[in-house]
Amino acid sequence: MSDLPRLDVTFLSARRRAFAVVMAIELWERFGYYGMQAVLTIFMVAQLHMRDHDVNLMQGGLGFLIYSLPVLGGLLGDQCLGTRRTMLLGAFGLTIGYGLLALSLGHQMVFLPALTLIALSNGLFKPNAGTLVRRIYAGDGTALDAAFTLYYMAINVGSTVSMLLTPWLQQRYGAAVAFLACVVGLLIGLGYYALEGGYMRRFLAQRSAESVTSQSVGEPPSMPLVERLVSPLSKGMVSAGVLLALIVVWGFCTWVLHSAALVRLCIIIAGFGLVLLWVWLYLRAERTERPGLLLTYILSTQTMAYQIFYQQMQTSLTLFAMRDVSGVYQLGPYRLFTMSAGQFQALNPISVMLFSPFLAWLYRQSAMKGRDASPAVKIICGYVLVGVAFLIWWVATSHNTGLVSPWVMVAGYGTMSLGELLTIGLGLAIVARYAPARVSAVLMGGLFLLWGVGMYLGSLVADLASLPADGSGGMAGYGALFRTLFLGCVGLCVVLTLLLPFLRRLERAYHL
Repeated sequence: MSDLPRLDVTFLSARRRAFAVVMAIELWERFGYYGMQAVLTIFMVAQLHMRDHDVNLMQGGLGFLIYSLPVLGGLLGDQCLGTRRTMLLGAFGLTIGYGLLALSLGHQMVFLPALTLIALSNGLFKPNAGTLVRRIYAGDGTALDAAFTLYYMAINVGSTVSMLLTPWLQQRYGAAVAFLACVVGLLIGLGYYALEGGYMRRFLAQRSAESVTSQSVGEPPSMPLVERLVSPLSKGMVSAGVLLALIVVWGFCTWVLHSAALVRLCIIIAGFGLVLLWVWLYLRAERTERPGLLLTYILSTQTMAYQIFYQQMQTSLTLFAMRDVSGVYQLGPYRLFTMSAGQFQALNPISVMLFSPFLAWLYRQSAMKGRDASPAVKIICGYVLVGVAFLIWWVATSHNTGLVSPWVMVAGYGTMSLGELLTIGLGLAIVARYAPARVSAVLMGGLFLLWGVGMYLGSLVADLASLPADGSGGMAGYGALFRTLFLGCVGLCVVLTLLLPFLRRLERAYHL
C-alpha cells in the first residue's frame, strides 16, 4: 500500500516532464514564427523594395499555404513517420527556413524557397505538437484541459516576446539579425529537446506498454496495409522516399507562390473540393446528423470571414503603422515608451492573454444563470467588435493631418482581439460541438483550409490601400480601406442576424 502514492507521484512527475518538453519546443517554435511574421512585411517593403501590391499577394499566398499544409503534416504524423518525428522534422525545417530568410537580402533567389520551406515545416510541426499533448494526457480529460490552457499560454508568451524583440532587432541591427534571432529560438527549443526529450520518449513508451492507448504514442501506428506495401523495403528507404516527396512538395509550393495566378487557381480548386466534400458528407450522413453538419458548415464559414480582417494586421495595418503612426507613447507631456511598426502586432497576443480569462469567467457566469449565448450570437458580437475596431482606425485617419497617435492602435487592436476570441476562437469548438465524431478530423482540416482562403481574401482586400508606384495615396488610402472594412463588417452583421432564426431551428433539430 505504501508504494501506491509513490508510483502515482512518479507517474505524474514523468508526465509533467514529458509535457514540459513539448511545451518548450512549441514556445520557441512560436517565438520564431511570430518573430518572422512581425518583420516580414517591413522587410519586403523596405529591404527588398517590393511594391505594396506584390507584398499583399505574397502574404495572402503564404497564409493559404500555412493554413492548408497542416493537413499533410497530420497525415504524415498519423500514418507514416509518427507524431514525434514529424514534429521534429518540422522544427528543423523551420530553423533552416529562417536561416535562408536571413540570407535573402544578399541572395534574393532564396527568398521564395525560404517562405515555402517555412510554410511546409509549419504544416509538419503544428498538428503534431498538439497531438503529442493529447496523447501524453490520454484518458485524463481534466488534466488535458489544464495542459491545453498552459499550451495556449505558451503560444501567446512566445509570440508576444518575439513580436516585441524582432522588430527592435530589425530596426537597430537589420533584418538579417532579426531572422537569425528566430533561428536561435528554434535552436534553443531543439537543444532542450535533445537534453530532456529522452524523458518524453520513455514516458510515451511506458504508456504504450501499459496499453493506455490503443497504439504506440507519438510513434508510427500499426498499419497492416501500409506495412504490407512497404515490407520489401527497409525503413530507411521509406524515410528517404518521404523526404524526397517533401522536397517535391516544397518545390511545387515555391512554384505556386511565384505566380499569383497559380495561387488563385489552387484556392479555387481547394474551395471547390471542400464544397464537394461537404456535400458528400451531408448526403452520406444519418438524418439525425444533418442539422449538426449544417451548423458546422455555416458557422465555420462565418468564422472564416474573421481571417479577412485578421490579415490586415500583417498587411495594411503594419504598412499604415510604418508610414502614418507615431511610435511614441505619451501621457500628457510625459513620454512613456516607443514602439516600431512591427511591434504593434504584439498588441494582439497581449490583448488575447488579457481578455481570455475575463471571457472564460463571463461564459461560466452566463451558463450558471442559464443565459449562455449560442455560438451564432457570440460570432455576431465578435464582428460588432471587429467593426468598432476599424471604425476607430477610420475615424483616426479622418481627423489627423500628422502622425496618428499610437494609442489609437492600442484601442483598435484591443477591440479587434476581443472580437477574435468571439469568432475565430470559437472555430475549433464549433467542430467539436456539432460535427459527428467520426468525421470531426476531416472537418477540422476543412476549417483550417477555410481560414487559409480567408487569409488570401484578406490580402486582396488589403490591396485596396496599396500605394501606387508614385507613392501617392498615403493616409487617405488607408482611411478608405478602413471605412470599407467597417461597412463590410456592418453588412456582415446584418446578414448573420438574418440567419439567426434558421440557425436556431437547426439548433433545436440538432438537440432532438
